[in-house]
Order: sequence, then structure tokens, then C-alpha cells
Amino acid sequence: MPKRHLITCALPYANGPIHIGHIAGCFLPSDIHNRFLRMKGKDVLFVCGTDEHGVPITLKAKNEGKTPQQVVDENHVIIAKGLKDFGIHFDTFSRTTNALHHETAQAFFKNLHDKGVFTEDVTEQFYDEEAKQFLADRYITGTCPNCGYDNAYGDQCEKCGRASSPSELLKPRSALTGNSPILKETKNWYLPLDKLQEEFLNKWVESRKSSWKSSVYGQCNSWLKEGLKPRAMTRDLDWGVPVPVKDAEGKVMYVWFDAPIGYITATKEAAGADWEKWWMDPETELTHFLGKDNIVFHTIIFPAMLHAHGDFILPTNVPANEFLNLEGDKISTSRNHAIWLHEYVEDFPGKTDELRYALNSILPETKDADFTWKDFQAKVNNELVAILGNFVNRVMVLTDKYYDGVVPLGSNKLDLKDIKVKIDEALAGFNQRQGLEYYMEIARSGNKYLQDTEPWKLVKDEANSQVVADCLFTCINVVKEIGNYAQIFLPETANKILGLLNLTSYQEEIQVGHKLNKPSLLFEKIEDELIAIQMEKLQKPNAEEVISVAEEKTVAAVKSEIVYDDFAKLDIRVATIIAAEKVKKADRLLHITLDLGLERRSVVSGIAAHFSPEDIVGQQVTYLANLAPRTLKGIESSGMILMAEDADGKLKFVSPADNTAPGSIIA
Repeated sequence: MPKRHLITCALPYANGPIHIGHIAGCFLPSDIHNRFLRMKGKDVLFVCGTDEHGVPITLKAKNEGKTPQQVVDENHVIIAKGLKDFGIHFDTFSRTTNALHHETAQAFFKNLHDKGVFTEDVTEQFYDEEAKQFLADRYITGTCPNCGYDNAYGDQCEKCGRASSPSELLKPRSALTGNSPILKETKNWYLPLDKLQEEFLNKWVESRKSSWKSSVYGQCNSWLKEGLKPRAMTRDLDWGVPVPVKDAEGKVMYVWFDAPIGYITATKEAAGADWEKWWMDPETELTHFLGKDNIVFHTIIFPAMLHAHGDFILPTNVPANEFLNLEGDKISTSRNHAIWLHEYVEDFPGKTDELRYALNSILPETKDADFTWKDFQAKVNNELVAILGNFVNRVMVLTDKYYDGVVPLGSNKLDLKDIKVKIDEALAGFNQRQGLEYYMEIARSGNKYLQDTEPWKLVKDEANSQVVADCLFTCINVVKEIGNYAQIFLPETANKILGLLNLTSYQEEIQVGHKLNKPSLLFEKIEDELIAIQMEKLQKPNAEEVISVAEEKTVAAVKSEIVYDDFAKLDIRVATIIAAEKVKKADRLLHITLDLGLERRSVVSGIAAHFSPEDIVGQQVTYLANLAPRTLKGIESSGMILMAEDADGKLKFVSPADNTAPGSIIA
């Protein structure tokens, strides 16, 4: 048995906030594992941080007119706060732009360099003559040689997940200018993965076959069968960790070299001088939680780096999850088809456990899963409210009514040992969905026992007093077990139950004569109105179909054919924006007043991320006037402003070329 457990969660990339796909992919699973081990009394360190280098950061900074540091500073705060508000608490949440990380990554690189691990090679790399810049990683796009996807990046295809190098892309083009690049010589330092494969990786990966998920082992094995090639660990960029060796001016470390070292940096921050025992003692169990798109970096490249260094332990397990879809479609940040963590926390105050439960119940452990708002509502109302919450409330109410809230003299009549063993076994094996199902069996067993005993009937006869006391004593202890295991799955609920039981910790025994606190509800139903608001937010930023899908940068397919009579039903007119303001507690919504000629109309539009209210007053727009009104955030929205979305995901108004009288019909 290991002396200690080091848990890492994939570093979120600091080019934007995180969404529920990130939560289901690695944050929630790692948090559940961390809470499970701590409840079992294990010595645990749980670390993460933001990944803040790499090409996407520089591209975002350029598009937004900011510095890369400004971009990562803003997003680090948003990400860190969102995770904390959601109840995911790391021993440290670091970042890769801090001085300690640069020092740690440079020392690691220099260790490999001084040992002669790297090979130096002058090669021809893609170069954009117009931009006067080498095109590393995501500065170059093209056709994936594996799946044929037309917009694969130079380092990875986001469609099939295959990691690659820019030279492997078909029909390469610059992400800066769109031009076809030329080849130009440059020197870089390479990690000889081919040599390390023969020396170490083949045997090591095979040794993990029985303990890793089949999907993880399968992806690794596929890579190894193809045969690994040396991979450049440096880049011709000005944003990243500077390469600390001679003749490396103007070069930084490959982001996938420095990013996993961020786990080591975070450990240094959390453990101080004791950090080495977490990374260099073989009695430490290292577990990486991540999504399937990061498997190869954590099971091949990073282990190869650690092995080459020689001082570090290797990961024991890499329980990578598959992808989470949303309402039957891929999560897309550019199309606003996402549920942002910080927005959920804002829209559903005090309901973090509800989302934790819904996501836990569908975790994509072995295959892609689909989150829907209706399913979320059903799970909250039919399971958390009707089963778990109802049982706890009934027990508290009956105890308050029959015994004035004092634990009666009774004996425990319900053995939960088998269920608890099943929970523990499931969680130890990273089967967290199954663990949650077993957890709910505690509440279901309590409900059944209470319903079968019917103390509300027995209490009428004094002869049944002991049976009633036994029943309530038993049920109070079931409530305690529900709260105890809620520390793993539903931490806010665990705190609430602890308060109801009037205990300071779950290590306390329920004593006869102990005074409970007054009953209060753990959960409340999610109403249809709340779900309708969230569904509205999932519409494209202008709540309407747009011309293109930015992620794929291709023109959307033409919809099915209609006849003229269908078109004639649409009343499309020119309108002028005469007032606009942000909708309170809705970051993406604007309340817009339109001049429609003879009348004014009120519209709620999801374009706040693209336009400031003051900048659009006076703007002429194309307006669908006869769309049935609906209420959003308490505001009636009549009709719809039509927008276009370009290949970069930016919205543009569809406007007449010349100033046109408001109310003019578009035919």
C-alpha cells in the first residue's frame, strides 16, 4: 500500500473560462477521488493550476489587442474563482507563468540537456513570410493525415485527438495570415522518443495494461505500434519559458514540455521543502486525471521526460475520461454552445451539488456522454429532492414531532455494510458513476425501511413505542451515513446534514439523548422557467442560426428546401437600435429597444460578449418582426435581430448598405 497519494488534475488552458465539459472530464473525477482518499484517512496532495503558455494564448491576445500576460491574468482569476465556488479545493492552484515554475522547468530542461538526452537538429520549419514568423503548433493549420479533418492544428487534431507535428499536415496554411507557408531552417532541441520507446516506453506501457482503462492503454498502444519519432521540445516564439542553454536565444520550451512540470511546481508551492517525497519516493502513488485528448502527453511524453531525468516516480494510473456533449451536440465555445462554470454558479446560487450530482451520474468514463438541461432538472427533482432530500426531511420532521428533536433510545435495525463496501470498491477502481449509484442506495434503503415500518401509524399505540424508537434511531443513523458519504459526492449537502444532526464531524457517534437541530430542506425543485432561460442561453450568440461554424471555419450546409409560401410568412424589416443596456445577472444578454417606424419593440439578444451597449445605439439592423414573444430574465423579447457569424466566431449585424427608414420591409 502506498504511503501517500499525489493527485493531479489537467491544467486548464488560460485562454478562456472553463465549462461543464472540463468539469466532467477531469475536475469532478479528481475531486471525488481526492475526497474519497481523505475520508479514508490517506495522506493526499491534490494539485492543479493554469497552463499559460503556448500559441493559442498569443493568438487570443493579438485578436483582443492585449498582451499574453493580460489574457492569462484575467482567465486565471476567472478559472480559480469558478473552481473554488464550485467546491473543488486544491492544496494549491498554481500557474505556469510564475517565477517558481520558470525556475523549475528550466532546471528540468537543463538536467536533460546536460545528460545529453536531447538531440539538436537544424530542420526546415514552416515560416510565414508576411508575418515574418516561424509557425509552431497552432500557428499552422491544415488537413489531418489521420482523419482528413480540414482544420487540424499543427500539434493535434481536435476531431480525432491524434497528436502530430506541423510537417505531417496536408495543405498547411498560416493561422496568422492564411498564406501558404515556406520552409526555412531553424535549430531546435528534440526529445528522442524513438530511442526512449525502445529503451523504456514499450515495456512500461505494457506493464500498465491490466490497471489502466482500456481506452487509455489502447491509445498508447496505437501510438507505440506506429512508432514514435523525435519531438521538438523548443519553439521559435517569444511567449513561454526561455530555453536555458547556449545558442537558444529567442526560443522557448514547447508548451507540452513545460506544462506537466507545472504539477511539480504546484507541489513545491503546496509542500514546501517536503516536495521531493511526493515526486521522488516510490511509495507515493501518482494519479493523473484528464480528458482523452491529453492522454498521449501524460502516458508517453511526460513519462519519457520523467524517466530521462531519472529522479522522479512515474504515474500509477491515468484514468482519462471521454468527452461530454451538450444537448446532443459537441460543446463549442465559439458558438456559445456551452455551460460556463462561473455562469452556472451565478445563475444557480447555492446549487453546486445539484450540478455535481447530475454530472457525476453521467460521467463519460468509458464513452462520450450527453448533458441536457431537462435531464439535469429530472435528476434534481426526481432523485435529489424526491429520494435523498425527502428521506432526510421526513426523518428530521418525525424525530422533531415525536421526540422533540432528541435522539430516542433505540437500536440500529438496518445494516448498510454491504452498500458501503460497494461504494468503496467502486471509487477505488475509479468507477465513480457506479459509486454514486451505490451511494443513492443508502437513501433508497432508508426510504424503504421507513416506509415499510410506518412509524406514523405505530406511534398511535403505546405498545409500539420501542419499534418507533428503533425506527427513528435507525433512520437518524442512515441520515448520518448519507451525510458522511456526501463528503465525497455532495460536499455542500454534507455540511447541511452535519448541521441538521448538530454534529461537529462525522467521526462523532449518534448518542441517545443528543439534540438535533430543526428540520430544513436540503434541496428545492428546479422549475421549468429556470430551464427555459438556460436553453435560451444555449442558442447561438444572437439566438439565431448563423452563417458559419467558427470552429470548423467552413460554410454551414444549406438547410432543407422550402417553398415561397414558407418564406412569405416571415415579416422581416429594417429597424434602428435606439437604446441598449446589459441585462442584470446575465453576462451575455443585452436589452435592446428598436425603432420599427410606427412603434418601438423590446428585444433580448445574446450579443453582449461581442458589442457594448453604447456602441450599437443608432445601428440599423435586420429584424424578424412576427416571431412569437418570449420572456427572458423577466423581460419580454418580441421578435429577433438577425446576425451573421464569420469564420472566427465574430458576430456582425445584417444591415442595409444605405440608411433606410425604420419599418421598411425586406422582401
